[in-house]
Amino acid sequence: MIDTAEDIIIRHIANQRAFFSTQQTKVIGFRLTQLRKLKQVILKYQEKIENALWDDLHKSPEESYLTEISIVTSEIDNHIKRLKRWARPQKVSTPIHLKPSSSKVIYEPLGVALIVAPWNYPFQLLINSLVGAISSGCCCILKPSPNTPNVARVMEDMIVENFDSNYISLVQGGRDTNEILFSQRFDIIFFTGSPKLGKVVMKAAAKNLTPVVLELGGKSPCIVDADADIDIAAKRIAWGKLINAGQTCIAPDYLFAHQSIKDELLNKIANSVQAMYGDNIKQSRFYPRIVNKQAVDRLSGLLNQGKIHTGGEIDAKERFIAPTIIDDVEPDFLIMQEEIFGPILPVMTFENIDEAITYINKNEKPLAFYYFGKNKKAKQVLAKTSSGGACVNDILMHIVNHKLPFGGVGNSGMGKYHGKESFLAFSNKRAILTTPTWIDLPFKYVPFKYSKFIKKII
Repeated sequence: MIDTAEDIIIRHIANQRAFFSTQQTKVIGFRLTQLRKLKQVILKYQEKIENALWDDLHKSPEESYLTEISIVTSEIDNHIKRLKRWARPQKVSTPIHLKPSSSKVIYEPLGVALIVAPWNYPFQLLINSLVGAISSGCCCILKPSPNTPNVARVMEDMIVENFDSNYISLVQGGRDTNEILFSQRFDIIFFTGSPKLGKVVMKAAAKNLTPVVLELGGKSPCIVDADADIDIAAKRIAWGKLINAGQTCIAPDYLFAHQSIKDELLNKIANSVQAMYGDNIKQSRFYPRIVNKQAVDRLSGLLNQGKIHTGGEIDAKERFIAPTIIDDVEPDFLIMQEEIFGPILPVMTFENIDEAITYINKNEKPLAFYYFGKNKKAKQVLAKTSSGGACVNDILMHIVNHKLPFGGVGNSGMGKYHGKESFLAFSNKRAILTTPTWIDLPFKYVPFKYSKFIKKII
């Protein structure tokens, strides 16, 4: 894949600033037209997108549709349905000492946006963010990951053939291209990736005081308590961990199982894996592959500590790592020091829930948090911990509700999107106070003759 030249990138940005200044993108009708066009284009390219995801990640068309395409098209539908309401000026009350002025908040697009997406959900994480940029009225530069080149090429064709580059453009490349992009001035940078790279983006953005939305990751815990429904927990954990072969930022990264049910739970997770993927998982068309050899080598190094309960097989040539459960894991093991991002589930045990809570709170705040058990206990656990999002008795599914904000906290990110939050992420909430001229109250003017009265009303 050929990297986009620096002069082309700079020209794209200049042209988009010129187009944005025409005010055309601020028109609600224009935004709705572009959203409808985007959906039509996605449906037109659906088969090519699915084929590219198969080539890059061995994702089945079914998984590609569920976890990538349908998420974007339903997001578009949601924005089309509600954009007029979201963009409407919002009246707010005005305190008595400012009467007869009136107050409102208007929503204006930030301007030219940069969206940089990772490789694990290469279509969804790039285009879903674009929906928010279009909805808010921004122009946009898109930058996909080079680690999924087939998807990147399809998305480039999709954008180039259907959108004016003065409005939306897509650039290709690796680290060098990122450095060029981050050295330019944008009105917002929307970045999805690791916390390590998020710090690089934030540092670069600071030079131009560019606002950022950082969708990062971390080690998302999953707690299964003694009173949980073990059959349901096992099935949902197996599914959530193995979607995209565990290469999911909100996958359950490690398992905290109550000592009394741990053995039963692990056996049932293993049984659930077999039920979903069959006896020969490597031959299953539903089981994705690790993105590249470097990732396989990294994940292989995490299998050397603890007791392998299930799995452990690796075929580096095929980029295959079997679903693996590692028991008897200690907090100082290498696998507990970094986000796994693969089909490996380390297991620790607890007798008292406070042991798990203390461990989780000692570490960085995770992007997701999962608890299986009774709702009353779940409320207590959630009240004592922090995370970007959470599910009680489920895995991953909080991202499906358009009315729930998605994003991290602390080391797992900043800023939210999905649904209205995507519209807001690319918008400036502008405060407007309108004051009539038929009266001009003297209270604010020097020499403040009415200061005693002012103190009573302010």
